[in-house]
Amino acid sequence: MTKTTTRGSGSGSGTRRTMTAAARAAAKRAERGHHEPGPAATDEEAPGQPKAPDAGRTVLVEAQAEDGWDDPPEPSPESFEGDAPQEEGEPGTAVPTRRGRRLLTSALCVLLVAGLVAVAVLGWRYREGVRAEQARGQALAAARQAAPVVLSYDYRHLDRDFAAARARLTGHFRDEYRKTTTTVVGPTARKYHGVVKATVSAPTGGSPAASVISASADRAVVLLFVNQVTTSTQVSGSRVDLNRVRMTLTRMSEGWKVSGVDAL
Repeated sequence: MTKTTTRGSGSGSGTRRTMTAAARAAAKRAERGHHEPGPAATDEEAPGQPKAPDAGRTVLVEAQAEDGWDDPPEPSPESFEGDAPQEEGEPGTAVPTRRGRRLLTSALCVLLVAGLVAVAVLGWRYREGVRAEQARGQALAAARQAAPVVLSYDYRHLDRDFAAARARLTGHFRDEYRKTTTTVVGPTARKYHGVVKATVSAPTGGSPAASVISASADRAVVLLFVNQVTTSTQVSGSRVDLNRVRMTLTRMSEGWKVSGVDAL
């Protein structure tokens, strides 16, 4: 009987100790839950009670032997900025690059057009210069040939001489020549038997005295020294006139024609 009592007493004391430990563990868990947000895993749990699942993502940390547990490192803002999509118009995006390329392309196009225009202008000036140089020689030769014909006549064949002269004239000057020879020169030459022979003067052994004052591709002005020998019933013997003549010539489809004659 004594043994039965002792066992009962010991059993009751063990049961009380077990209940007391469980109560302390429950109180401790309640206190932790009150001060810390969210459930936290503990080593002391009531027997038979299921383990609460961990919330959130798992972070691996290393335990410190002396100082305990350290908080997990917080992610830096740079790690998220690298993954964030860039908005249009921000510095470093592709939009300013495309805009810069468009500006560069436009500038290159402008320079290209300006270069082509400059080349075209220079080419045109070169061609005009070549044509003007050719015109100088052609107009000078035409003036030397036209002067004796236009400035000469013989009362014995005036119609033939005037027709030959008009063939070398053009424009308004041709009309004036026809009017003057018909109304003044012709009647006077017939009346006084006038004969005029014109030649372009030339130094001894040299070329005829003629030079180009100005010339373009289609127009030239030539200065000539012309000698005119005149005979008539009004003059005893012959008279020599030394004249300086400025002759203007114009390029026509059939060649260079005289468009003006002025005595200087």
